[in-house]
Amino acid sequence: MQSPSPENHYQSAHADLMMTSFERLLGRPLAATAQALYRAEAVMLSHDGTADPVLTYGNLAGQNLWEMGWDQLTTLPSRLTAEPAHQAQRDGMFAEMRRKGFIENYHGVRISASGRRFEIRNAVIWPLLDAAGVKRGEAATFTEWQYLPDQERIPT
Repeated sequence: MQSPSPENHYQSAHADLMMTSFERLLGRPLAATAQALYRAEAVMLSHDGTADPVLTYGNLAGQNLWEMGWDQLTTLPSRLTAEPAHQAQRDGMFAEMRRKGFIENYHGVRISASGRRFEIRNAVIWPLLDAAGVKRGEAATFTEWQYLPDQERIPT
């Protein structure tokens, strides 16, 4: 999938899947348009539904936070957004989301491409469900994060 742009309508099909799934489950809008989703101040990410999910979307805020361009981010196994010590917590969060339908107020430690660690806070995690109710992946959004002290940086 190419980076969202005016030429591809900001990946409107995938953006619509993210937005309609969110609104259907949470009862409030995520963004008004695919362009707004891509340019939002909130981080927006999604991954596919494979056994070892790969990121399928990361808006500009997500690309900046993880210090990766579109092509690098959307080929990254989702589990690698967290360092190994935090992957079990991340897996537990997804298991809870699958039981409950979605979760809000999730927090956890993540790591950028340069090894910079940060804590995300108050994240919403939800499944991507198409019009027929078929699960196409999962998504997350959050507006709060804090970088952890440099001594906690992981060498790359």
